[in-house]
Amino acid sequence: MKTNRRRAREFVLQGLYQWQLAGTDAATIARQLGEAKGFDKIDAGYFKALLEGAVASAPQLEREIEPHLDRKLEHLSPVERGILLLAAYELAHRPEVPYRVVIDEAVEIAKAYGGTDGWKFVNGVLDKLAARLRAPEWETGNRK
Repeated sequence: MKTNRRRAREFVLQGLYQWQLAGTDAATIARQLGEAKGFDKIDAGYFKALLEGAVASAPQLEREIEPHLDRKLEHLSPVERGILLLAAYELAHRPEVPYRVVIDEAVEIAKAYGGTDGWKFVNGVLDKLAARLRAPEWETGNRK
């Protein structure tokens, strides 16, 4: 069963996809998606915070993501880029959400909406990003 936060993240991905392709501002996207079927089943506050935060922070988030990519940022699919922006925003700005939850959610969304093995790419990038953005938590969680 999907949680209301998972659904919120899926709506954020839709919004980030639209933002990348059409350049629509976050507030307009949020209003449009607010009328979509199933929106009433999400954590609307979390959706709004993630969408607006990821869009506003995109240049900084992309600078954080780029060193961990095996290709240029512009060569990522809009879905992969959207998932990475969403998860990078959560890692950087939502410390109350454990980094493992952020990565697991991103991987599950990548499995559902991304290319065949896109989830493996997303997982690898986010693991490296979490090691940097959440160093103390990451080190504690990865001790053997």
